[in-house]
Amino acid sequence: MNNTTRLLYDGLKAAIQAAQAEFCLPMYLPKPPSGRTVVIGMGKAGAAMAQAFEAHWTGSWDQVEGLVAVPYHSRLPTQHIQLIECAHPVPDAASAEAARKMLDLVSHLTEHDLVICLLSGGGSALVSLAAKGLSLAEKQAINTALIRSGASIHEINRVRRHLSAIKGGRLAAACAPARVVNLLISDVPGDDPTCIASGPTVIDPSTCTEALKVLDHYGITVSSAIRSALKHGEWESVKADHPIAKKIQTHLIATPHHALSAARQRFSQAGIPTLYLGDTIEGEAKEVAKVMAGMAQSCSRHAQPYTPPCILLSGGETSVTVKGQGQGGRNAEFLLALLIAVKDQFAITALAADTDGTDGALPLAGAFITPDTWPKALALGLDPLDYLHRNDAHTFFQRIDQSITTGPTHTNVNDFRAIFIE
Repeated sequence: MNNTTRLLYDGLKAAIQAAQAEFCLPMYLPKPPSGRTVVIGMGKAGAAMAQAFEAHWTGSWDQVEGLVAVPYHSRLPTQHIQLIECAHPVPDAASAEAARKMLDLVSHLTEHDLVICLLSGGGSALVSLAAKGLSLAEKQAINTALIRSGASIHEINRVRRHLSAIKGGRLAAACAPARVVNLLISDVPGDDPTCIASGPTVIDPSTCTEALKVLDHYGITVSSAIRSALKHGEWESVKADHPIAKKIQTHLIATPHHALSAARQRFSQAGIPTLYLGDTIEGEAKEVAKVMAGMAQSCSRHAQPYTPPCILLSGGETSVTVKGQGQGGRNAEFLLALLIAVKDQFAITALAADTDGTDGALPLAGAFITPDTWPKALALGLDPLDYLHRNDAHTFFQRIDQSITTGPTHTNVNDFRAIFIE
């Protein structure tokens, strides 16, 4: 890495650090109840959130039970809360078992008990139990088709909530009459609690009909039984008229905006003006890249909206309509499309990564480009456009040794994109 790339990487690290549970969770912990405390949770930040809870809980451990689902190979040491490893992004049998255990754990609670739910991105797959009459295989197939369709995360989660026996507030309903306190690390544009892990412990205003419209819009074929169940509202989620609604308290303890603000501060400390474009950017990764390339070009040629050197900083969650057989992911695809749009017309250095450390199917967080990347690729005989058409951006960046690997970050506050214009 050159100095400029290292600065962008420092910004990524600052964003990840700002969203660590050890810093943002303790202040939101409620007072211990007179009865039992049950800790449940799911997500890529689950292990770190469980550790933070154990480090700062002031109640008696004799009255505490806990179960948190985390991705495979991301377990951290805990003493009182059991961690169960499950699959992501497509649920597996362990995901279903985690759901059944969680529902059992919160059954038979009283009004004197407290349920603390630790939620972060990735939880939708990690704890997954199919609605009555729906098989795990059918749920897996629909989930995979949604991920590959180009649907937004909001649309994907709208469907997930209505194919589930635990999401869409159903886990909260199972906790009644206990009090429920949600501690959320957001990974979705807009920080909608119903979309974080598909909202297992929050009230869901969306409907089965809306879920069916998403499936139809993206041409995802489902059986007649599934279509009928959605059409007739048989799998409707928990609404505001449920008695549990008044007993739910929800806190967003870390958000993409919070993380990106930390990165912006790091860049400011280095004396680089930073244009913050927001944390809610969605759309096809390659189309977002074209817009960003146009902004970078305006800065380079016309000193508008900023005079170089400057940084364009953004977050959100782009999507990819998968047509090729490559190895993704959305941040690498964004960066490859940005490279193709800019080529060597003007000098930029850019970095794009997922803050959870995994972008797509490979254990890579993302990648970076420099002013030398375009001629370097051509000298190696690589055709960037061919890799983009095959949705194989990660392979491209591995070939030119410009991938970024962070390992599990134990948090998840969505995408990080930083473009330095010289």
